Amino acid sequence: MSTLMYERLWQALLDTIVMVGVSAIFALAIGIPLAVFLVLSGPDGLIHAPRLNRVLAALINGFRATPFIVLLVALLPLTRLLTGTTIGVWAAIVPLSISATPFFARIAEVSLREVDGGLIEAAQAIGCRRWHIVRHVLLPEALPGIVGGFTITIVSMIGASAMAGAIGAGGLGDMAIRYGYQRYDTTVMAMVIVVLIALVCLVQFTGDYAVSRLRAR
Repeated sequence: MSTLMYERLWQALLDTIVMVGVSAIFALAIGIPLAVFLVLSGPDGLIHAPRLNRVLAALINGFRATPFIVLLVALLPLTRLLTGTTIGVWAAIVPLSISATPFFARIAEVSLREVDGGLIEAAQAIGCRRWHIVRHVLLPEALPGIVGGFTITIVSMIGASAMAGAIGAGGLGDMAIRYGYQRYDTTVMAMVIVVLIALVCLVQFTGDYAVSRLRAR
């Protein structure tokens, strides 16, 4: 490949990192509170809100059941409203965030539900309030599982960001389509695949290492 193509590959990698990074922050910031509420308002939870729990669970399941490419197109009006455009890196962040948040929320919910109920009962017995139980019992005990789930979410977002390149979102997927597929350049396609694999492996290794350190404490 030419020097110009390597520069484009580097820029595409940076665009993908920005897309996934910003979307991951939104998924983490919104997904954790959603997961906590689903657990607290569930059966035998600390909050009695069964109707709200069912409505929220249905919405989350609805977004999770929608294929990303369909969600990408369906959210074009919202994307245009929020970002002023439907193409580019920042436009891709909207559907990526909305797609990843319910996915991560469900994973975090499973980790929170696996916390030993005896710990929660002990915290209640000594007079801890709901917020203290969430902050000092639920989240710390579920943290390894949450970090592992967050790693899986980021990996899936990398694949989704490449898919978003089909509608001009930028990043590695856009480069693979424009400079690889449309120009029949197998070298470019191969380089993009190698970079994507390396990026996924790096994220997975980092996440696994963080989980192992948390479980060792």
